[in-house]
Amino acid sequence: MPAPSEPQPDKSVVIVGAGPGGLAAAMLLAHAGVKVTVVERLPHVGGRTSALQADGFRFDLGPTFFLYPRVLERVFAAVGRDLWADVPMTRLDPQYRVIFGTTGGHLDCTPDLDRMAERVAKLNPADGANVRRFIEHNRHKLERFRPALESPFQKWTDLLSWDLVKLLPLLRPWASVDNELGRYFADPRVRLAFTFQSKYLGMSPFNCPSLFSILSYLEYDFGVWHPTGGCSAVSDRMGELAEDMGVEFRLGEEVTEVLFDGKRAVGVKTRQGEYRGDAVVINADFAHAMTKLVPNRLRKRWTDEKIAKKRFSCSTFMMYLGLDGPAPDLPHHTIYTSEDYIGNLDDIETRHRLTADPSVYVQNACVTDPELAPNGKHTLYVLAPVTHQHGNVDWAKETPAFRAKVLQQLNKLGVDDVERRIRYEKVLTPANWQFDYNVFKGATFNLAHNLGQMLHLRPRNRFDELPGVYLVGGGTHPGSGLPVIYESARITSRLLLGDLGLDAAWLDAVDTTPAVVV
Repeated sequence: MPAPSEPQPDKSVVIVGAGPGGLAAAMLLAHAGVKVTVVERLPHVGGRTSALQADGFRFDLGPTFFLYPRVLERVFAAVGRDLWADVPMTRLDPQYRVIFGTTGGHLDCTPDLDRMAERVAKLNPADGANVRRFIEHNRHKLERFRPALESPFQKWTDLLSWDLVKLLPLLRPWASVDNELGRYFADPRVRLAFTFQSKYLGMSPFNCPSLFSILSYLEYDFGVWHPTGGCSAVSDRMGELAEDMGVEFRLGEEVTEVLFDGKRAVGVKTRQGEYRGDAVVINADFAHAMTKLVPNRLRKRWTDEKIAKKRFSCSTFMMYLGLDGPAPDLPHHTIYTSEDYIGNLDDIETRHRLTADPSVYVQNACVTDPELAPNGKHTLYVLAPVTHQHGNVDWAKETPAFRAKVLQQLNKLGVDDVERRIRYEKVLTPANWQFDYNVFKGATFNLAHNLGQMLHLRPRNRFDELPGVYLVGGGTHPGSGLPVIYESARITSRLLLGDLGLDAAWLDAVDTTPAVVV
């Protein structure tokens, strides 16, 4: 392990939010000897990557797919820990089942590429022969693009530092993810199975830039994992480690404003008091934090008016169900795609209305981790992608009928008689995400990842408009999704330590190369 800097009692940082990015940054900064205070509105760490627990049931509140552990493995190794020892995980096979509403039938997606090619070939023989070609091409794409995902983009000229022009033929920014998959797979069902991952970014595969074909590739080379206890258990362990490293957590305190001396951030204020520091790291939802915590007069590029005009991701309608009886005969993850898949996506992103036959995702976690429910019971986590908050949908009126519709969709997965067996239920709508969890427009995947909102055009890790303000999380570079949120913490911590005059080279001295399935 690279040696950290000596303790720096005169260097202090305040982090707003104990989500995954804030936790990773707290660990790294504390390891560098900085005094770190994390101020979190909720009474526990994790933010949306925390647990919902009631009546003996435990659910992940937000993310359930744990992908590309390499990034978090590097964070743990940099502070002298072993991710795999600290957070036991199970690699899933099948990774998930995709049920095709358009044609019927399903595809169980396995990381065993020989078996996966055989299963794809049953849908389309020529497509089966191209599975390995797709994986190999995207392995090369990730390796070439990875420096960009691990580097800050503080100005447009940073694009030249890794010779973007030479990569254009590989990245094909003019194409969508679905266009990219069309180069390998003719069958729309196969393309769907390799493109639905754009929903990890809250986008349609028909609009999402082709770069993000790497998302499905990552699942096959690096695995889809279930941390014992859920993704929330990762956040819990990070919080414990950070506290052991001397990080002070102020839980159950909501930041009401960022404090400034002129335009320089010098701390934050809560109803309980003030916390001062040499810098403020914002891990809260970017648009919410800027519009609620920072005076509009201090911002030029990211004023309230300009933020309102940005493109935001979709939202999610959530059902957390604790049920009587054994877990159903479903894989850990199942995705049902609407009979009118394209129409469903258009309803979400363009028409901003609810669909009669919505796509749904179901996590049946107890087949892997039975301790998530009391004996003789099981959990179902049910998610339907929906529009972010929009005047077309009044959730106060629509929730009962849409709840009933989503329960009906479970029949298409072979899960029936759900209503009678419910012993615990919680529903979250986009309105809940906005007003209960401070997510701007309820857009659970933050700013959309279109070309006009990526790299240097996304809010920057060292926030360029306000000295002393740094960003981590899905609202900054590299973007949404747990792996890149952890990477944002590495990028931001490196910048911040350098600005404080502290050594940051040790952050890059540790690398890990997990086993790759080929």
